[in-house]
Amino acid sequence: MNSTVSPDKDKEKIVAKPSHTRRKRVIGTIVAILAMAGLGLLAWKLTHQAPAAGPGAGGAGGPGAGAGGRGGPGGPGGGFPATTVGVGKAEKADIPILLDALGTVTPAAVATVRPQISGVLQKIQFTEGQLVKEGQVLATIDQRPAQMALLQATGQRQRDEAQLESAKLILSRYQTLLQQDSIARQDVDTQAALVKQLEGTVKTDRAAEGVAQINLGYTQVRAPISGRVGLRTVDIGNLVGSGDSTGIAVITQQSPIDVEFAVPQDSLPQLQQRINEGATLPATALDRTRTTELATGRFTALDNQVDTQTGTVRAKARFTNDASKLFPSQFVNIRLQLDTVKDAVTVPVTALRHGANGDFVYVLNQQDRTVSQRAVKRGQADAQRVQVVSGLSGGETVITEGADRLKDGAKVQLPTDKPRGQNGAQGTHGGQGAAGQGQQGQHRRQQQGAAQ
Repeated sequence: MNSTVSPDKDKEKIVAKPSHTRRKRVIGTIVAILAMAGLGLLAWKLTHQAPAAGPGAGGAGGPGAGAGGRGGPGGPGGGFPATTVGVGKAEKADIPILLDALGTVTPAAVATVRPQISGVLQKIQFTEGQLVKEGQVLATIDQRPAQMALLQATGQRQRDEAQLESAKLILSRYQTLLQQDSIARQDVDTQAALVKQLEGTVKTDRAAEGVAQINLGYTQVRAPISGRVGLRTVDIGNLVGSGDSTGIAVITQQSPIDVEFAVPQDSLPQLQQRINEGATLPATALDRTRTTELATGRFTALDNQVDTQTGTVRAKARFTNDASKLFPSQFVNIRLQLDTVKDAVTVPVTALRHGANGDFVYVLNQQDRTVSQRAVKRGQADAQRVQVVSGLSGGETVITEGADRLKDGAKVQLPTDKPRGQNGAQGTHGGQGAAGQGQQGQHRRQQQGAAQ
């Protein structure tokens, strides 16, 4: 009798196969997750065990010499390597008290060349941009009308002088006749009045002749000041006169030359004190980048009121400008030296630090190569050094570079110091200990990989 398998049992077998496959997949996934977790834990242990060998690297006996070895927890470094820093000296020096401001170059004098009389311009006797001297002839106006006026005034004077001489002779005769009682006194007095009248007329004629002579001189237009002449505004053949607003040209005096700048009102007391003492305050004109010196001069004047909008006072400094580096309306930087602090204790600017409690510096202790944080009070400063009013004495060594990584009492080393562990046997032993730890870690990783 043949045995038969029912269709229901075949369906159960077919359904059981997918369920068994899913179970294997879940188990495999769990195993993979556990393996990855184990590898992650192993990696974490290896990465966090490596620094533990660091302090022993410089010790005498590898990992187990932490208390007595160099660089161990009980050593001078406290378990951390020394920071390499730059140093500078606190020196005594004279430090200037400077006032920096932005200024505008202004000519010491500006003059518009205008003719004194009207006339036709005949000659231009200057070159545009030329340096001219005071009194130099720059242009010539038609002289003929002025010459004729001078001749007319001279002729009038000569005629009136002749009449005066004739009147004086008649007066002399009348006075002789009066002594002889041969003429009336009234005639003598009348002649004397005529002489005085003619004398006044002659004086008027001489004045008119002088005016005509001056007008003839005005036909030559001369430079009123010394300086540089600008572009001419009129050409030959034009009718010019004293009423012309533009004139013939403009002259600006450039040697000496002034620079106007603004002084903050907070600096006024010290500046006024120096002015009252009669001190000469040196001034330096720099270019816009403050790198090139253009000219040197001195402070000359201070305005009499404060600008309420800017809180500054206008001031002026004068420069000889022999090299002609300053040009009218040019913007320059002014550096005014108000005073000089003698024998001030100064440190490099990079040595001064700023904290919550004020300014401080790190002072190097040469014996144990540690630093001490010391509070100081700053004073005047320039581009390279700053004055320390209190808290520091001359000759001490301060930290100038690497101070951001320091604290009070931190261990430091200088660039000239030899690195630790290079010449001693301790460093060699420490290196061997570190190498042994590295080999042990590699052996453990191999064993764990074989087990997985």
